[in-house]
Amino acid sequence: MNVKIHDTAVIDEGAKIGNGTRIWHFVHVCRGARIGVGVSLGQNVFIGSRANVGDYCKVQNNVSVYDDVTLEEGVFCGPSMVFTNVYNPRSLIDRKNEYRATLVMKGATLGANCTIICGVTIGEYAFVGAGALVNRDVPAYALMVGVPSTQVGWMSEYGEQLDLPLEGYGEAVCQHTGARYLLDGRNVKKESI
Repeated sequence: MNVKIHDTAVIDEGAKIGNGTRIWHFVHVCRGARIGVGVSLGQNVFIGSRANVGDYCKVQNNVSVYDDVTLEEGVFCGPSMVFTNVYNPRSLIDRKNEYRATLVMKGATLGANCTIICGVTIGEYAFVGAGALVNRDVPAYALMVGVPSTQVGWMSEYGEQLDLPLEGYGEAVCQHTGARYLLDGRNVKKESI
């Protein structure tokens, strides 16, 4: 198996790590965690025992992927972004049975220093800007910014903003790939070829 693990990383017995994964300085992967193929875990990353990191994800420095967080294929987690898993934590009250599952779907980007409140779903290829606070579900291809985050546009799978209104009907073409995107009400879909 072709996995690169830095000497300072701690990988608990029972963690599953896919081929081609790179694990850098001071990472801790807990028993039961599932890491896909070709993943990069940057310095000081923590992966909880019930976390799932899909193939080809990039988790940048200082990110903790806690229990009940699932990253589908190709998710980008920017430096120091934050996941939570308890909605109303208290030190003196054990709420481990109240974890809320968070799902980040294929190809989504979570910008540096953004915060994802537990229990939300981030749609495919959505783009959460740096420093944003996400406290509700995010549609596929949506561009979210601010605290709390609001949608300000739509993004292509390539990662470029599409020239589409927030709602209504229309189409746009990604300038880099030529792919067409269709807006139908409040939903964007990539046109199949």
